[in-house]
Amino acid sequence: MPLFTIDPDISRATTLPTDFYTDPQLFALGKERLFAPSWQFIGDSHRLAEPGDAYPLCILESFLDEPVVLVRDKDGSLRLLSNVCTHRGSLVVNEPCRLSHLRCRYHGRIFDLDGSFRSMPEFREVQNFPSAADNLTRLPLKNWGKWLFTSLAPTASRGATGTSPDAGPFLHYWGDLLQRLHWLPLDDFTFRPDLSRDFTVKAHWALYCENYLEGFHIPFVHAGLNSVIDFGNYTTELFRYSNLQLGIAKDGEEVFDLPPSSPDHGKQVAAYYFFVFPNIMFNFYPWGLSINIVKPVGLAETRVSFLTYVADEAKYNKGAGSGLDTVELEDEEVVEAVQKGVRSRFYKHGRYSVTREQGTHHFHRLIAQFMG
Repeated sequence: MPLFTIDPDISRATTLPTDFYTDPQLFALGKERLFAPSWQFIGDSHRLAEPGDAYPLCILESFLDEPVVLVRDKDGSLRLLSNVCTHRGSLVVNEPCRLSHLRCRYHGRIFDLDGSFRSMPEFREVQNFPSAADNLTRLPLKNWGKWLFTSLAPTASRGATGTSPDAGPFLHYWGDLLQRLHWLPLDDFTFRPDLSRDFTVKAHWALYCENYLEGFHIPFVHAGLNSVIDFGNYTTELFRYSNLQLGIAKDGEEVFDLPPSSPDHGKQVAAYYFFVFPNIMFNFYPWGLSINIVKPVGLAETRVSFLTYVADEAKYNKGAGSGLDTVELEDEEVVEAVQKGVRSRFYKHGRYSVTREQGTHHFHRLIAQFMG
């Protein structure tokens, strides 16, 4: 029997039961069933300018907590490798650096920049050594322009020369976004750490995503956003593992200058709100991009990273893409109230608005599919 069942007919369906938000075992199960198979955003390639550059990072710290290292090989190729030494499990690279090889500081095991085992002191007497198991695991790495993505799906075989982890196809998650916005001048987007920050939300990670996935609450919660968005023409489009909420501007507001090749040419588009299952938002505005990464911390605690990329400084903080900190705080307030409510003994599940909550229904169906 599946853990959850969500009727595919939104007019008949009920939402996820409250157990999903309150049961610690289901929270833990979601790590491997929802997040590990997905394609996670891991930054951009500007961190590694020259051959030999290495940049350690942790995928969804405090949750998946997987240490990996980005490396630019001698031929200029980018690699993503496990950052865990195959000898005794120590971290190999501890800080951003430039090097000719990877060397574990614990016992001196050395790897080439592609993760292949090279040498190890005091191992002459060890039988059947080295083997493929002594290479660093190579993770799949995909890019869209400068932006990089990976998956922690179960590994078919270990080793730098072995099979890559068996992740679902990247394009099943990100292909619709790439196709819809093929015209974007990707080189114009510049990361702005001064405009980026993290928020802590005292709520289950899925409640935060559900709130994002419906524009139903905009007139009730976001007065500023509602003043620039034409709520009557706000639409949601569903794809395989992603969806798009298309924000149409009111007259006189900032909009995209769309080329004829765009399927939205002729529309007054103020914002593209792309959600990629299970936890990533790519929000495009005429000024640039706000990437929101939803990072589970605990059953009732979530960290949301807002990463800002500016493409047109003159348009920054105008139109639908203005006052994002205010919008975030408004969302936090209502989501934290829902967190308190789902613990009630009197609430078990809800129903969906057929016209306004298609994104949330789609999200719940994917959760039921992956969890079951």
